[in-house]
Amino acid sequence: MHPAFSVVFFTTATGAGYGLLALLGVLGPLGLITPDFWPAFVGMGLALGLIAAGLLSSTGHLGRPERAWRAFSQWRSSWLSREGVASVATFIPAGLFGMGWVFLGRLDGWVAAAGVLASLGAIVTVCMTGMIYASLKPIAQWHSPYTLPGYLIFSAMSGCVLVNALLQGFALGSTVLLATSVLITLLGWGWKLATWRYNDQLEIATNANTATGLSGGTVRSLEWPHTEENYLLKEMGFRIARKHSAKLRRIAQALAFGLPNLLLIAAFALPWPFAAVLSALAAIVQFAGMLVERWLFFAEAKHTVMLYYGR
Repeated sequence: MHPAFSVVFFTTATGAGYGLLALLGVLGPLGLITPDFWPAFVGMGLALGLIAAGLLSSTGHLGRPERAWRAFSQWRSSWLSREGVASVATFIPAGLFGMGWVFLGRLDGWVAAAGVLASLGAIVTVCMTGMIYASLKPIAQWHSPYTLPGYLIFSAMSGCVLVNALLQGFALGSTVLLATSVLITLLGWGWKLATWRYNDQLEIATNANTATGLSGGTVRSLEWPHTEENYLLKEMGFRIARKHSAKLRRIAQALAFGLPNLLLIAAFALPWPFAAVLSALAAIVQFAGMLVERWLFFAEAKHTVMLYYGR
């Protein structure tokens, strides 16, 4: 019983990819990024590559991946379906923006408009992803005011650190972008600590007695309702020891927030190419840390249906 790595990687990769795409779509038209071939090729390739890899990995979580297309038909009622529609729609302006930037060397006119639309599409898609989890009332750790803003903050954080690494790699970085990366990483760190504190203090009013409407004693199941594991037991009934949770939280903080900030701060004091190397290391370490953070996001969540199993 453990959270599926496909979903952990999906949320981490697409969050970073959409954050990078959103920033490129705005910084380019503003003239803060040069219309050169290699920054465009690497930047757009990395953004779209992360998004595509994340979306493809999510299909590995499906029992029948060949039926994934059917999810798009439920956009009126399903946040998952809306996310799928938004992600596909975003590829259209993103593709136009990438082609105009990479092959035509332009960041003005229709290319700039496509970049802005791609940026808006990226933000909307991240919101849809966050709402998939924030809308689930049976999971109190997700159905909270911290979930949706957290998705947006972490996406912007990962994207900003990636943009900084990209520009530093081509000797186009700036102290403003470095400082922004440090500040938004601190914001993400603070938001994560606040989220953990909120979840640790949650008091779930529902128990087996209130769920069944019975009173006058402790309600418990005489036997398990089935003989084999099911989806909810695997994904929403994971038990993680308190000491392991505390250790993984420290690892997530160190890799996703602490060490990247130290590397970025060190980049302030060093010339190129050392600043570029440190910026790239910060992006790599942060991505690894966000994988741990996302794993905890799923592992520490508990579905109310676990009352059915006496937990």
